[in-house]
Amino acid sequence: MKKEKTVAFCTLGCRVNQYETRAVEESFINKGFTIGSFSDECDVYVINTCTVTAESDRKSRQMIRRAVKRGNGKAIVAVMGCMSQVDAEAAAKIEGVSVVLGNSEKMSCVDRVLCELGKIRAEGKINNALVPDIYSYDKIEKMAVTGSDNTRAFLKVVDGCENHCSYCIIPSARGKIRSKPAEDVVKECEDIVKRGGCCEIVLTGIETAAYGKDSGTDLVSLAEAVSKVAGVKRIRFGSLEPTVLKEDFIQRLCKIPSFMPHFHLSLQSGCDSVLARMKRKYNTSMFYEKICLLRKYFPQCQITTDIIAGFPGETDEEFEQTSEFIKKCGFLYVHIFPYSDRKGTVASTMPDKLSEREKQDRVKELENVMHTVRNEILKKLIGSSMYVLCETEKNGYMYGHTENYIEVRFKNNGKKPNDIVKVLFQNIENEGEFVTCMPVED
Repeated sequence: MKKEKTVAFCTLGCRVNQYETRAVEESFINKGFTIGSFSDECDVYVINTCTVTAESDRKSRQMIRRAVKRGNGKAIVAVMGCMSQVDAEAAAKIEGVSVVLGNSEKMSCVDRVLCELGKIRAEGKINNALVPDIYSYDKIEKMAVTGSDNTRAFLKVVDGCENHCSYCIIPSARGKIRSKPAEDVVKECEDIVKRGGCCEIVLTGIETAAYGKDSGTDLVSLAEAVSKVAGVKRIRFGSLEPTVLKEDFIQRLCKIPSFMPHFHLSLQSGCDSVLARMKRKYNTSMFYEKICLLRKYFPQCQITTDIIAGFPGETDEEFEQTSEFIKKCGFLYVHIFPYSDRKGTVASTMPDKLSEREKQDRVKELENVMHTVRNEILKKLIGSSMYVLCETEKNGYMYGHTENYIEVRFKNNGKKPNDIVKVLFQNIENEGEFVTCMPVED
């Protein structure tokens, strides 16, 4: 009996990368491979890389070398994703790498690997390291998934980014805006609900808000189409540029019963002068107006965001403005990370860089502000009721998220993942990490 080949995956970076890995995994399964663990010895290792920061590049190279070592000279090591798109030669030069792919060739990975498995490779040579220019692609690569390992399925609906922020290399890694046809998204949702059992869909992309820019449609039209798929009970968006949130867009969105009142809006700084240096397309006044509009039409909505601490030249006064803006906006959660130089970006050449110590101190200070704001939000919700999607069970408790993305837990009384339960907010636990609730009659 012929032994099945094993393949293991390592994914670095964003939700889009995770989605793409899932699609590639399914393509390997369809060709007869068994999915193995990246920590075990396998026939093939696939590393889906990230390049958003210098640290991301370092981690990508680390995982590639780890795969080469585990393969012990016998395994095929395939590298794909943003790092290999931006610098294919650097990926190909790592000893032991067999296949190098860019960001519009991922679905060809299994065939390239099978080709490598079917021949004797010349030691030290690689004949497929040339990655096509990402800007040569006008259409999104055709890929789809048929399920999810969780109760929430992420669907990539658009690739590419054309914002060219001063700190970001991603446009060079992802290219032009390329949207997935709405009918393909709808079909994918139908397959996920039917085969995977998920009832919550997150429509995401490299620049989610740009969906349809290249095809004459828009993101809210896509959400309306997905909402008609039987079995889809919850719809969310990935991270959004706030400029997309015009009043007519929000009005249409709030009429979709299955659309959840939670928005992750990309901020990066709460100071206008820093935003200008970042080359963002909005200022704090515009950003705050968008939040007010959302709260007008979605009274229960919660807002989360990202902030870069210690951008080049950020003064104490500019930093304080960001701190105060967090309080003003009332974010449920803020993903705060220190500025990291990325070679090839405008920001990497800017003067007045802050020290690592200064950046880390600012991260901690903003985190303290964020946790204070978060706890104030949660305290006001004690005694109110919401609906939670049951996700995972642990130690007799069921964990899940409410409509507006507050993580909660309650003592399980026979509920299963994908059940939707009405709960009463009781106590804040672990300094606001989650809220303990009690199921109540609907």
